[in-house]
Amino acid sequence: MQAHPAEGVAGATPSTELDTNGEGGGPALDEVRTDWTRAEIAALFDLPFTELVFRAAEVHRTHHAHGQVQLATLLSIKTGGCPEDCGYCSQSAHADTGLTATKLMDVRAVLQAAAQAKDAGSQRFCMGAAWRNLKDRDMDAICAMVEGVRAMGLETCMTLGMLEPHQARRLADAGLDYYNHNIDTSPERYGEVISTRTFADRLETLENVREAGINVCCGGIVGMGETREDRVGFVHALATLPRHPESVPVNALVPVKGTPLGDMLADTPMAKIDDIEFVRTVAVARITMPMSTVRLSAGRESMGEATQALCFLAGANSIFTGDKLLTTGNRGDSADAALFAKLGLTPLAGEEPMRAAAE
Repeated sequence: MQAHPAEGVAGATPSTELDTNGEGGGPALDEVRTDWTRAEIAALFDLPFTELVFRAAEVHRTHHAHGQVQLATLLSIKTGGCPEDCGYCSQSAHADTGLTATKLMDVRAVLQAAAQAKDAGSQRFCMGAAWRNLKDRDMDAICAMVEGVRAMGLETCMTLGMLEPHQARRLADAGLDYYNHNIDTSPERYGEVISTRTFADRLETLENVREAGINVCCGGIVGMGETREDRVGFVHALATLPRHPESVPVNALVPVKGTPLGDMLADTPMAKIDDIEFVRTVAVARITMPMSTVRLSAGRESMGEATQALCFLAGANSIFTGDKLLTTGNRGDSADAALFAKLGLTPLAGEEPMRAAAE
């Protein structure tokens, strides 16, 4: 179910015109732009696969440590019962997945999980709560989690739904390094996936996070039955933000029975994004957002080793480790260690380029 956009590269300026024959003419490897056109991004998607991956690998080596992949751990600190109707999410109160809603975890339990993640080699500890928006009454506990995890020497990331400006400032004061708030898909397809909040709501929270001085983690999900044109729009929305997200998670949909998308796509395997198209999406994200950390997120447990290797070649340089991502399965530490050994990869030792450049 891939529809290729009819538009070409007519809108490209001479200095950034893309040569789809693989004979040069692309943007400079060290150029960071926020004025990408959809036509330019579509032209990247349309490149011969090996040429696209080659260009992405060149961009990656220009800005990032070759052969190093950041390890991160994601913990659900408040599971289920979310009032949002996101069509992919097992934690939505609108879904019939049998998931039992829980209360916010105790701070000590979260810090214990963070310590275990650090012992397993993680550099960043991410905490997610199934909320529409953060409530001020939970702020003290959330800030205590941030402060405690940072005290261990780990990077901190939170995803708590929509944020008001004063909440973002308080999280910044607590030392939060990253805030995750995904746009999920293209602006045009967004309303088909979620109806309880708008694409503009997403952007407003991103602005509040930026204003508070917190680094942005923002990406989305592919494989939701969208078209190639939707994937172009998804990357375009991220690559034309005033400042690229420091971290860009690219998720492959994990169809969960009882969710609208999980049920809709369960019997239509052709709707699932194929491995080559997934790698293309990673490669285009790397080229258009050259200094961002691109993370392979949900869906890795169903990917073969060759697909993951291609993603790393195309510029992905972060993964979530552990056996679970919020409520869905993940490959596990031992499987990741074996894959790293086979590919000759090592955990990231230094700081991400965008953060280092900002200091």
